[in-house]
Amino acid sequence: MSSTPSSDNQHLDQHDAAAAAGHEPGAEEQEPVLSVRHLRVEFPTRHGTLVALDDVSFDIAPGEVLGVVGESGAGKSMTGNAVIQLLEPPGHIAAGEVHLSGKRIDDLPEERFVPLRGRHIGMIFQDPLTSLNPLFSVGDQLIETIRTHLPMNERQAREEALKLLREVGIPAPENRIDSYPHQFSGGMRQRVVIALALAARPEFIIADEPTTALDVSVQAQILALLKRLCADHGTAVMLVTHDMGVIAETADRVAVMYAGRLIEIGPVEEVIRNPQHPYTRGLMASIPGIAKRLERLYQIEGSMPRLAAIPAGCAFNPRCPHAQERCRTQRPDLLPAGGSRAACWLHDPVDPLPPRQDVEGQETSHVR
Repeated sequence: MSSTPSSDNQHLDQHDAAAAAGHEPGAEEQEPVLSVRHLRVEFPTRHGTLVALDDVSFDIAPGEVLGVVGESGAGKSMTGNAVIQLLEPPGHIAAGEVHLSGKRIDDLPEERFVPLRGRHIGMIFQDPLTSLNPLFSVGDQLIETIRTHLPMNERQAREEALKLLREVGIPAPENRIDSYPHQFSGGMRQRVVIALALAARPEFIIADEPTTALDVSVQAQILALLKRLCADHGTAVMLVTHDMGVIAETADRVAVMYAGRLIEIGPVEEVIRNPQHPYTRGLMASIPGIAKRLERLYQIEGSMPRLAAIPAGCAFNPRCPHAQERCRTQRPDLLPAGGSRAACWLHDPVDPLPPRQDVEGQETSHVR
């Protein structure tokens, strides 16, 4: 099997497209809101070209939350930035396609892409205080967003802003709409940011670590709110996080990334309870469990490789307890593995590698 994607799979048929996106082929599916195919992002430097994303493919259906998880540097936020075209120069999309509601958007010039931001693609950033302009009231910012993208006058936009604040759980919105960002708590500010992301009624939202700066109780409220609103509005969500607990509570499916590559994708319950890739198993094993007391938590040896030093074959092979010679020379594609798909030669349907005895103490913790 080839170590790199062959030319004949660049144009996926319906069966291959469902497989690459992490869906079971033949299952009845809605047309995806977002479809990413073979996405590759490069950063040219004086010392060579760095590949930040390599052959990333996935779909997100209407109302679905796809969690994207991995260590820092895995390519999670880079994927979101590539979709919304916020890559820092000289970074650019070198190959692949991005489709929004059936229309290709990755090849649009900047002047044609700008109207898509806000109206068709919303964004929720990690720190709400830096996402909001401190010089304007939250009402002014909501009204400006609404009037920019929707055909409403000032009065109608203000009524819509009040409705949004009410919907995201801001108490007494008639009194708070003219307040400034610093007059809200962290959790309330994040609710305002969610209202801003939903203001123009987009069909797709990228939520980049939306709860990292919040305490646990407020985090749970925000996640429940985000999931409910997106289900009510039929909005697709790409939830970027490093927290598997957040994924378990919020996502419908999960995509695990490593070194700019998608290494496992499937239904969240399946991936959490029965992870198929050794990296995913390591992530799950490092979560404290309540059923069994351990002297030490499991730790994945080593660290994420630098972009300039991604190893040949499977990028995880230097840290993998199952790595064998083929892993060091040939890169696996996503292969059927239980109820999900994993980029690992252990699941090669033709010639699977024999697994080595698992690392002692590496047991999957069940996250609820």
